[in-house]
Amino acid sequence: MYPLRRNRRLRTSESIRSLVRETIISPNDFIVPLFIVEGRNVKEEIASMPGYYRYSLDLIEKEVKELWSLGLKSVLLFVKVPENLKDNAGKEAINPEGLMQRAIQTVKNAVPEMLVMTDVALDPYSQYGHDGIIADGKILNDDTTAVLSEMALSHAKAGADFVAPSDMMDGRIFEIRSLLEDEGFHDTGILSYSAKYASAFYGPFRDALDSAPVEAQNIPRDKKTYQMDPANREEAIRETLMDIDEGADIVMVKPGLCYLDIVRDIKDAVNVPVAVYQVSGEYAMIKAAAEKGWLDHDAVMLEQLTAIKRAGADMIASYFAKEAVKLIF
Repeated sequence: MYPLRRNRRLRTSESIRSLVRETIISPNDFIVPLFIVEGRNVKEEIASMPGYYRYSLDLIEKEVKELWSLGLKSVLLFVKVPENLKDNAGKEAINPEGLMQRAIQTVKNAVPEMLVMTDVALDPYSQYGHDGIIADGKILNDDTTAVLSEMALSHAKAGADFVAPSDMMDGRIFEIRSLLEDEGFHDTGILSYSAKYASAFYGPFRDALDSAPVEAQNIPRDKKTYQMDPANREEAIRETLMDIDEGADIVMVKPGLCYLDIVRDIKDAVNVPVAVYQVSGEYAMIKAAAEKGWLDHDAVMLEQLTAIKRAGADMIASYFAKEAVKLIF
């Protein structure tokens, strides 16, 4: 009891604070999202994500080599698909010579040890900007999972270490795992977006890939029929446990900061690694407020990343990864 016990003794200097710190951020904690476009010598800044870029394949080689030199060992690939290749069936998603398939090969050739994860969802390939095939104003679950499983297989064949289904269709983990097993890809892992909420924080990401739902008659205007209701908590545990039963190796909560209670709930409920996606809107808000001089960019960035890990994240997909590790080390 006080005064025999003074908690401030463990806060008197940075040396003692570092020694007793409970949550440590390191390069090993990060998955780096990368946006890829067709062309050569393309490095396009995303207007709503200052300091973040789309890269063509020739420049992605240089980028992943720099990431590796910083100790960042995992990337998550997304592709911006040309409009003329978009349809309602996801045909380009399973093209063995498609942009994603070539991107996987490019990264693996540049840095063979880099862990390559790939986005498995139809929205970049959809003329309607949805994660599934549409008929009569509805997202078709089973038709979509059939394409997603073929998409995941094509990524595995191209050399992906993990496929990352982000669509939230029911049963897609089982379909993907079953096909990978049937085709002999026993070591290809699945990082499942198990608790992905229908969040308002995804806007800048959709700008990056031009993948927002279109405004058209008989087309759902949002993704609320398949992504989770932000008001729900227990549902996240049910979704996650089902994905693990179906074969998920890693589960993810998305977004991050507004869902830290979900992260902790899931961490306490499962025995597989838990990932968190610190999404584009979270990134953009810090950038915008810092540009206005309203907050300290680096301090807030590190505080948010620490909060996500403290809540239970084993790994964090973050657009801040590169900046964070440069500050840490």
